[in-house]
Amino acid sequence: MVNGDDNNARITNGNLAEVGQFPYQAGLNVSFGNSSTTWCGGTLISHRWIVTAAHCLDGAESVHVYLGATNISDVTEPGQRHFIVDQSGIIVHANWTKSTVTNDISLIKLPRLIAYSQTIRAAILPRLVNGSYSLYEQQTAYASGWGRDSDSSDSVSPVLRYVAMPVMPHILCRMYWSGAVSEKMICMSTSSGKSTCHGDSGGPLVYRDGNSSYLIGTTSFGTSMGCEVGFPAVFTRITSYLEWIREHIPDLP
Repeated sequence: MVNGDDNNARITNGNLAEVGQFPYQAGLNVSFGNSSTTWCGGTLISHRWIVTAAHCLDGAESVHVYLGATNISDVTEPGQRHFIVDQSGIIVHANWTKSTVTNDISLIKLPRLIAYSQTIRAAILPRLVNGSYSLYEQQTAYASGWGRDSDSSDSVSPVLRYVAMPVMPHILCRMYWSGAVSEKMICMSTSSGKSTCHGDSGGPLVYRDGNSSYLIGTTSFGTSMGCEVGFPAVFTRITSYLEWIREHIPDLP
């Protein structure tokens, strides 16, 4: 089952990331009009744009963006950059539907271009291969974020963590979720209690080919039974939204 709380995913039982290991990772401290905040992840896809989940930014007034960070509790960490983005820099998919968690994707435009460095570099969007996009099934993919590191934890992790798990065949994921997973979603196997869950929402699911990191998903939702139970984690499938992304970022490489 999906419930509202489970749209905030975290990395459970993950590995600690090294500085610069995930240079495309963004941290998002999202502020709302009622003075509440929530923590999400995102992915840098160019010198100025970040992709994340719609449910992270729906109703947001502003976002404090962290780039180049490994330890978000240490703002003096070398390589970190911080930006404040107001509503004018937030684009939520017009057809985002909370009840079915469909079109769970949004964009953030940074107030200025950012230079790449050892700790900050964009992920690559998927490319056509022989006229079609890969489904990445059974391929190892990396999910990362600062979310809670266990079901018993009550706060996000100050240090970036990650898991490397195979992409689940879509037909199998649909069986787990009783058909609630559409073709515009992609799933990750979550054995040994390793998964995304509260605090990682909107963060990257990346396939690596040599030194290239391809963004294939953004963390969307998980089961209300807990993040360590082995139920598939669900992500928005980036290849289903490449046209939408390029409509808003026409000069994207």
